[in-house]
Parts: sequence; structure tokens; C-alpha cells
Amino acid sequence: MIEHGFQERALALRARRQELIAANIANADTPNYKAVDIDIQKELRQAPSVGSALNMSSTNSNHLQGRASTLVPVAPLKYVVPQQASIDGNTVDMDVERAKFSENTLMYQFSLDRVGGHYKMMNELYNSLKD
Repeated sequence: MIEHGFQERALALRARRQELIAANIANADTPNYKAVDIDIQKELRQAPSVGSALNMSSTNSNHLQGRASTLVPVAPLKYVVPQQASIDGNTVDMDVERAKFSENTLMYQFSLDRVGGHYKMMNELYNSLKD
């Protein structure tokens, strides 16, 4: 069984990282643009402790007990250290950014598949109990 909140947070972090990488790629020719990223591994290691659980109220004793959590990824941005200096001050390395974009896309799809599988399993369980 997957940790539901962890996968949702991973999806949110991956989506945010994809935006940052896309912005880096879009600004590859902008003078003095500084590439930014988030430390995705550090944020994912901290994911279980981030987002406080909120108690949900129930109006019937037959309701399932649930939790809501804050999943908004507030990951600190860090400037990317360039491997090679640029005359115009731009720190975007297109090869590195493309590789990060591809890797992040694959990991986002993986997390999406995990969450989708979880919901599919819950739906099948619900339908089997309904009959």
C-alpha cells in the first residue's frame, strides 16, 4: 500500500520542478538569467513530516475517518551552479536542463501511476462492497 499523502506531495513537487525547468529552458538565451531548481530529493525525504494533518468532522458514526493535509509544496529555490561560465552571465546549460526535464517527467508519470492505481483499487473495493 502506498503512502497516499506522500505520493500527492511528490506529484505537487514534481509539477513545481517541471515549471522551474521549463522556465530555465525558456530563458536559455536571456542575458544574466540565473537558472533555479529545487532539491527534489531533500524535499521528498522531508515529505512525510511536511503538511500537518487536519481532523475532519463526521456527521454519522458510520463515516470513514479521514485526514486532510496541506500539500502545497513550498520548496526553497536554489540557484544552479553552472558547469561552464557564460559571457552573458546566463547560467542555463541546455543539455543539463533537458536531462532534468526528461527525468522529472518520468518520475512525475511514475507518481501519477501510483496514485491512479491507488484510486482504482479503492474504487474497485467500493464497488465490490456496494454489490
